[in-house]
Amino acid sequence: MNGTAIGAAAVLALASAALPALLTWANLPAFRRAARRTPRDGRVSVLVPARNESQAIGRLLDDVLASRDVDLELVILDDDSTDGTADLVERRAVLDPRVRLVRGGPLPEGWCGKQHACWQLSRAAAADTWVFLDVDVSPTPDAIARSLAFLEDSGAALASGFPRQLTGSFLEWLLLPLIHFILLGFLPLARSRGDTNPGMAAGCGQWFVTRRADYDRAGGHAAIRASLHDGVKLPRAYRRAGLPTDIFDASDIASCRMYTRSIDVWRGLSKNATEGIGAPTTILPFTLLLGCGQILPLVLVAVGGATAYRGWPWWAVLAAWLGLILSYLPRLLEAARFGQSLTSAVAHPLATGVFLAIQWYALARRLLGLKTAWRGRPLAPQ
Repeated sequence: MNGTAIGAAAVLALASAALPALLTWANLPAFRRAARRTPRDGRVSVLVPARNESQAIGRLLDDVLASRDVDLELVILDDDSTDGTADLVERRAVLDPRVRLVRGGPLPEGWCGKQHACWQLSRAAAADTWVFLDVDVSPTPDAIARSLAFLEDSGAALASGFPRQLTGSFLEWLLLPLIHFILLGFLPLARSRGDTNPGMAAGCGQWFVTRRADYDRAGGHAAIRASLHDGVKLPRAYRRAGLPTDIFDASDIASCRMYTRSIDVWRGLSKNATEGIGAPTTILPFTLLLGCGQILPLVLVAVGGATAYRGWPWWAVLAAWLGLILSYLPRLLEAARFGQSLTSAVAHPLATGVFLAIQWYALARRLLGLKTAWRGRPLAPQ
C-alpha cells in the first residue's frame, strides 16, 4: 500500500473507533444504578418462565424469596418441563404461600415459547407491578425493591436492568462483555430517554419491570409473539404505543450465568442475531463500523510495526495509534465499571471478529431457511 492508501485506512480506523469511544464515555455516567431506597408501592408480582430448569430453580426461589422491602408473590410458569422443575416449585409452594406455580398451556402456532410463557404469566399476576425475571438471574435481597424504585424515578413505562454477566467457558469470557460494549457504544442514551422512537429502544430480556396498564396498552408479549429477542422487541412495542422505556445498570444488584458452554454461547447469540445487528438491513453497516473501528486499528499498528512504518506519513502513524487506543478505551472502562475480565478486554479485536462471524452465520441460516432448536423446542427459521 502507498502512503495515501495507508493514511486513508488509518483515518478510517480512527473515525470508526472514535464513535463508540465517545458514546461510551458519555453513556457511562448516564447508565445509572437503581436508587438505594424503598419503593413507594412495594406490591409486586415476580414472573418467571421456566423450562427444564431443575438445576437452577431452587437457587432462584431462595434468591427471590429473600427479597426485602417488598410485598411480593413469585409466580413461576412451568413451560412443559420434563426434568421435574414443576415438582420442585410445588414443594416450595407448600412451604411458602408467596410461591405459585402456573402450568403452561400448549404453544400456539406463531408464538415463541418464552413470549407465550410471559404472556400467560401476565394473565396470572395478582399485583399491578411486575418484574419479569429469567431463572438464571441471581438477585440480591434489595434488587426487586430497587428496580421498582427505578421504575418510579425514571417515569418509564418499561425499565430493563442489565445484570453482571458471569463467565466460565472461552466464548463466555470472550463474547459476553460485548453486551455492554454494543449497548453503550452505539446507543445515545440521553437522546433515547428523550423520545419514544422505536429505533432507540434497548433492553435486556433477563430483567424487565413494568405495570399492568402499560403492558396491556403496549400489547405485551403478544405484540412480539414470534420474536426470539424480547430484549429489543418488547421495548420497541412499548415505544410504538407512545410509552417511554429506560434501562439501568443492575450489575450491583444481580448477576447472571447465561450460558455454561461455548457451544451454547454460539447458539444463543445466533438464535436472535437476525432481529438485531445480524438483520439484513443492519449487518453490512455494522460489519464495516465494527471491523474498521475495532479490528483494523490493531492490524494497521501490527503491520506498521513489522515494517518499521516505512512509507507511512507521520500523521498516518499517529492516526493508527490513536485509533488503537480508542478501540480499547470502551472495553477498559467497562472492565473497571462492571467487573469484567481485563484479559477479555485485551482480546477485544478477536471478540469483535467472532461476534461478527456469528451475525453472518445467523443470517446465512435465515436465508437458507434452516431451523434450529432451543431448550429442546424447534424454532422456525427467522
